[in-house]
Amino acid sequence: MIEPKSLKFDARGLIPAVLQDVENGQILMVAWMDETALRLTQETGEAHFWSRSRQTLWHKGATSGNVQRVREIWADCDGDTLLLMVDPAGPACHTGAQSCFYRRLWDSTGGQKP
Repeated sequence: MIEPKSLKFDARGLIPAVLQDVENGQILMVAWMDETALRLTQETGEAHFWSRSRQTLWHKGATSGNVQRVREIWADCDGDTLLLMVDPAGPACHTGAQSCFYRRLWDSTGGQKP
């Protein structure tokens, strides 16, 4: 296991976090964490993030009930991105979609999609 102090937060004190469904491997969302959000996530077992637009901490699912229960946290080889393996309690996306990645931009067989 690595030490949280070895992580590379950016100049704003943030690190990107990719959330992946631990059961089916689906990528659910990407959000940003500061040190406090990471600590709260580890303490509670539920995902917490830093909102860049609102400039505040947020507990994913606090209002919707669609919390992300964190089973594992992994750091990439450079220590500058996190992977959270989660059990989602409902949709991850604020639109109600299971994943935030539901809009195809391009594929190798047909090019750009509307």
